Amino acid sequence: MNHRPPFSLLMPVYHGDDAGFLLRAYRSSVLDQTVKPSEVVLVQDGPVSAQLVSAIAELDRNSPVPLRIVILPENRGLAEALTAGLAECRYDVVARMDADDVSEPHRFEVQLDLIARGFELVGSGLHEFSETAEGERLGIRRIPPTHPDEIARYARFHDPFNHPTVVYTKSAVERAGGYRPMGMMEDYWLFARMLAAGVRAVNSPEPLVRYRISSGAYKRRGGIRLLRSEWMLQRAFLRSGFTTPRQFLRNVLLRGTYRLVPEVIRRRAYRAIITQDESRSGRIPDRPQPTVATVEDSSRPADD
Repeated sequence: MNHRPPFSLLMPVYHGDDAGFLLRAYRSSVLDQTVKPSEVVLVQDGPVSAQLVSAIAELDRNSPVPLRIVILPENRGLAEALTAGLAECRYDVVARMDADDVSEPHRFEVQLDLIARGFELVGSGLHEFSETAEGERLGIRRIPPTHPDEIARYARFHDPFNHPTVVYTKSAVERAGGYRPMGMMEDYWLFARMLAAGVRAVNSPEPLVRYRISSGAYKRRGGIRLLRSEWMLQRAFLRSGFTTPRQFLRNVLLRGTYRLVPEVIRRRAYRAIITQDESRSGRIPDRPQPTVATVEDSSRPADD
């Protein structure tokens, strides 16, 4: 077994988070892990509720690993919160975690083994879940492409990584220019630039994170605000050479329409896409390969 490197856990928190969910997310990603982070960097993105202040103080008192708390005086959004947190991470390897999700106990054991093999960006599958009066209810599994070639092709139409699951190296993020504001799609824009820069990327098909879904999840995936973000992202892809004009038109038409259709249709379309995703073979290459997604690949029929 290759030596697993030390790593930082990066967790942003903002006023919309729930104190109980935060405590569970922290416990699952630190205390319950078979391979624990070397430190945690928690970014408080602007003022938060008294309950969250109390929960953060409890974590500060009881954390079994060093906890560093970064407080932003105003809510700056996810991209700036993560940028501020990355600057405070002492280790090159950084794991992402949202404040309302749950990590499976062996998550970092699996992902750190892939990092130790030379990959610089490692995501995984996830399992959507919700909490009801009867307890936790598991929903759709989201299985991403796993092989670098599949990731490169898939990236021109969908985000090939589940952002809350990723482990990456700071050096690879910095080579791609870091997080940049892009509406609500900062993660997809970062990953596209990382792939174009030749970062060695892979996904584990195993769902290593449980992703919390609220009652308004499908509503938030649509609307004018998301449509504007989609337009900004697709223009950035085209201008950077990540997509061709043909792919740009396809993406604007299909992804833009998805943002505007009624919620019930959006829900069905999403479930149909995810069902197709679950049929992937889940191949992980024996050796890391640069995952380069550029215009030169655009003639491949799998993109159309």
